[in-house]
Amino acid sequence: MTEDRGFSRGMVVVAHADDAEFGCSGTVAKWCSEGWEVVYVICTDGSKGSSNPEMTQKKLKDIRRQEQTAAGKVLGLKDVAFLDREDSMLQPTLDLRRDIAREIRSHRPDVLLCPSPTRNLHGEGWGVGHPDHLAAGEAALSAVFPTARDRLTFPELLEEGLEPHKVSEVWVMGDTEPDVWVDVTDHVDTAAEALKQHASQLSWDADEAAEFMRRSRRRTAEGRGMQYAEAFRRIVYERPPPPKEDA
Repeated sequence: MTEDRGFSRGMVVVAHADDAEFGCSGTVAKWCSEGWEVVYVICTDGSKGSSNPEMTQKKLKDIRRQEQTAAGKVLGLKDVAFLDREDSMLQPTLDLRRDIAREIRSHRPDVLLCPSPTRNLHGEGWGVGHPDHLAAGEAALSAVFPTARDRLTFPELLEEGLEPHKVSEVWVMGDTEPDVWVDVTDHVDTAAEALKQHASQLSWDADEAAEFMRRSRRRTAEGRGMQYAEAFRRIVYERPPPPKEDA
C-alpha cells in the first residue's frame, strides 16, 4: 500500500520504551529493510515500570533508555528521540504536542504510527488501555494535524529553522476496526529480537515473550493469506495527485 506512493520516511510515536516493539516492530523492521528512514519518539522516561523494591526511578530510566536504543539498533532505526515526560503521568498537553511537532518537522515522515487515543472498553486487563498510551495517541494526532502543518502555530519552531511539514498518512495501532494489514512474515524474527532487548519489562522468559508476540501476529494474520501480520487503522491526510491523462 505504501510502496506505490513512494514513501521512504516513517515515524513511530509511543508513550514508553517497548510500546513500539509490542505494537509495530514487524512493520518497522520491514520498512528499515526496504531502506526507509524510521525514527522513534518516546514520550515518557519509563521510570515507573518496575515492581522491584530495590529499583529507583533514575536507574530504571537509564535502563529503559539503553534497552530502547539497543532495540533500535536491531531494527535499523535512524534515530530515537526521548521526550522524557514523567512515566504514568503523561497528558496530551500543548507542550507535548509542540515537542512531537518539533520531531515531525525535523524528520519529515511520510507515515506516522501511533497508539489509539480511544480506550477499548471491550478489552481485558491491560488491553483496556494505559492512560499514557491514550495521551500519546491524542498528542501525536494533534501534532500531525494541524500543528506540524501550520506555520503560525508555535512560531518558536520556525525560529529554530523547522519548516512546516504535512504527514501523508497516520496508522493507528490498537484500533478495534483496522483497515491496513502488513505482512511481516519475513521480519517477525527481527521484531522478536528487538522485543528481547526490553529485559526489564518482560515478566517472563525473553524467548517466551518473543513467542507471545509471534502468536499475536499469527492471530492478526488469520484469513489474510499471511503467516504473520500487524494491523492498523489508516488515516490519509495527503492524497497523491491524480494521474495525468495522455494528451
